[in-house]
Amino acid sequence: MDPTPGNGHRTVALVGGTGSGKTMLAEALLFQAGAIPRKGSIEQGTTVCDHDPEEIARGSTLGISLAYLSWPCSDGVERAITLIDTPGHPDFIGAVDTALAVADAAVIVVSAVDGLNAGTRAAWSATEHAGVPRMVVVTQEDRARADFRRVLGELRAAFGEKLWPLEMPLGEEQEFHAVADVLSEHALVYDESGHHHEEPIPESARVEEHDLHVSVTEEIVSHDDEQLEAYLEGEEPSPDELERSFAREVASGEAVPVLLCSSETGTGIDRVADLLCALTPSAHDHDTRIVVGGSADGEGGTEVAVAPSPEGETVVHVFRTVADPFVGQIAMLKVLSGTLRPSDRLRNATTGTEERMPALFRLRGSQHVPADALRCGEVGAVAKLAGSPSGSILWSRAQGTARPAPLPHREPVYAVTLTPVSQSDDAKLSGALARLLAEDPTLVLDRTGGETILRGLGDTHLAVAVERLGRVLGVHVTTGPAPVAYRETIARPAQAEGRLKKQSGGHGQFAVVQLRVSPLPTGSGFEFVDSVVGGAVPRQYIPAVEKGARDALAAGGPQGHPVVDVRVELYDGKAHSVDSSEMAFRTAAALGVKAALAEAGTIVLEPVSIVTITVPPDLQGPVLTDLSSRRARVNATESTEDGRTRIIASAPEAELARYVLELRSLTGGRAELMIASDRYERAPEPHRV
Repeated sequence: MDPTPGNGHRTVALVGGTGSGKTMLAEALLFQAGAIPRKGSIEQGTTVCDHDPEEIARGSTLGISLAYLSWPCSDGVERAITLIDTPGHPDFIGAVDTALAVADAAVIVVSAVDGLNAGTRAAWSATEHAGVPRMVVVTQEDRARADFRRVLGELRAAFGEKLWPLEMPLGEEQEFHAVADVLSEHALVYDESGHHHEEPIPESARVEEHDLHVSVTEEIVSHDDEQLEAYLEGEEPSPDELERSFAREVASGEAVPVLLCSSETGTGIDRVADLLCALTPSAHDHDTRIVVGGSADGEGGTEVAVAPSPEGETVVHVFRTVADPFVGQIAMLKVLSGTLRPSDRLRNATTGTEERMPALFRLRGSQHVPADALRCGEVGAVAKLAGSPSGSILWSRAQGTARPAPLPHREPVYAVTLTPVSQSDDAKLSGALARLLAEDPTLVLDRTGGETILRGLGDTHLAVAVERLGRVLGVHVTTGPAPVAYRETIARPAQAEGRLKKQSGGHGQFAVVQLRVSPLPTGSGFEFVDSVVGGAVPRQYIPAVEKGARDALAAGGPQGHPVVDVRVELYDGKAHSVDSSEMAFRTAAALGVKAALAEAGTIVLEPVSIVTITVPPDLQGPVLTDLSSRRARVNATESTEDGRTRIIASAPEAELARYVLELRSLTGGRAELMIASDRYERAPEPHRV
């Protein structure tokens, strides 16, 4: 049965490291809610959320997947929840940012076996930046070496004492069939169907559980003066009262509840759903911020709050578009205000396109669940919107511009060249890449030196993009390493003559230019100087000379790289009243510049990037040692607010082609990396003329 409209839809992002159990937690929640008849398996590729062939082949979540369900809460009200399963692989952190931008709450999923790892830290950092209320769910409690108490200690040591366990396991590994409810002080004993009944806390766990109950209760009442006064007078709040007070702390970020479960056996799954509804805010409980006004390229504008009003104007956030080989483009969207219905006409306030809404549906993995309307706070999808890429705002206003609040900027750190397999692929490549980039803003396209270069957050990120390019968009390419963008500059000043004289019947081609070519300081680019006197080169041909000089420099110097930081001075020349033309002078100038470069010789310049690495202090030494082997210069080291070390260095781009992969290996995935192009410097001796 569908939940009653207006009963507080929740969009919940499941975040955490690879292998933490996010996808199987979603599977268990869907099964327990009756949304699917049986739980799927990652090994068999039958889960709801990991349905793309790329995900099934790798056994890992690689993008955003929505999973709609309705949950019968303990108060008798059916409430809607849309789960967003997100990747744990660091290459796909952009998908996590997108999910958190529309989530009302986040569940940080942690394995009871693996505990705190780099993926957990990345998920915590992303949720902190997004400012969404959080809860932690410790999964895989039924597995060998599961240890809830160890994991809880690791989490509190890393993230602070505001993490409060509302449950504790009664038995672990194969003995995990019951949990202690800390607020009610009852044991919840589960059967094979995933349902529970209450029993008294076993004697062996009673002291530990009661001490935890007292600690959690005191934490909750300490934030409410009235409750605290009653508690100090010996009146303890009921479990329901404690839940309501704790929910306010969760919404404000003052507290993070910690739960536990087994997705395999179903133990604790219903409690996760119950407490999601009881402790986290719904979409109706908070505003959403968008940017109104500003330029078409995303500059400027004013951030405003959109109140979640069912009767307000219609405002819709298109947060993700995905190309589907069968139905075309699917746009995932969240209704921020008003009610969205089929046939509604809305204007894309980001791109200016007018859109007519087709049939609406909710997503449960690849399944489309029809919807007669999407109301304020609800998440759904439509197919075949013409001009609404990821990161668009649709609204009912006839004019004005708006865009979502900006996502964290993720600088590309890995690149490959793309070469079409056939002529047909070449013809379709540009359009297909445009669709791919509209889906995923963390992909960047770079066309330099005749190469098509795709940049992203790692090798897996780009490998998956290339696979989707072929499978979904029908364009097949081969990949190769991205070339280093070397440049050349002239080694010393030189003079040269560029002469063109051809006669082949009718008008000939005649032009002579006298040029001085000299180096400029690094980073100066190109400078053209006209020093001609007496009309030796007619004024109408001077621009053609400059164009010819630019042509020659762009075509490459003696070592095959574009030439930069050069001053070209035209000081004399000759023209013919009949045979001279703009093209003749353009050609003559190019010949003259090439001659000057050949005579003076050139120096190769290599691109240098600013590399920023954030690591735990114990890894600072290995990272610095590795940087020194890459010809890097350390500019600064500093401590961050969370106790880590930030290293800022300059390093040649030639040493960074696979650095993101090697840094992850060196640090066990515990490093954060940013690479930004900075400047050019002289390359080492082997590269010089």
